[in-house]
Amino acid sequence: MRTSLARTLSMGVLAVAAGGMLVACGSDDSTATGVPTTTATTTTATAESSSTSATTSASESTTSAAVTSPGEAATAPPEQPQPVPEDFPGATQAPVDDRGQAFLDELKKAGVTPAGNGEIAISTASYICSAQSQGVAPDEISTFVTANVGVEASASGTQITAEQAGETAQLYITAAQNTICKA
Repeated sequence: MRTSLARTLSMGVLAVAAGGMLVACGSDDSTATGVPTTTATTTTATAESSSTSATTSASESTTSAAVTSPGEAATAPPEQPQPVPEDFPGATQAPVDDRGQAFLDELKKAGVTPAGNGEIAISTASYICSAQSQGVAPDEISTFVTANVGVEASASGTQITAEQAGETAQLYITAAQNTICKA
């Protein structure tokens, strides 16, 4: 059990780290590596057919396109973030309902302080209830909740051991069963 818990927690941390690295590797550099040409060639063919002969004529024209240096395009001024208007439609944080607040209160009584306003913890509790109602095996639920506890601890800047994550996961499961799952 201890090895699988450590492995699961490690995989959760690895997934978060990999996602962070993928985001960090992104770039909006769009430098072209080919040499652009400044002329375009157009060929037009017209054919007339008669019973004895066909005549074909072609004309060729060359046009020039405006060329900008890469330095000009790369030195555009940076975008300035605009403040969000006060009457912007939508809440900045999701409101916590009574069941969610009861869950958070029960966690606090057990000595667990969720990260932020508790959205991650409430989401985890919703998962617990949903998974139990669908008949997911308790050890699978525990594994998932343990990983979420580790992610939430990382989000709040707290370091916890695999054992602590497992113990906290059990507190989450109990609190969810006593509050959110009952409704």
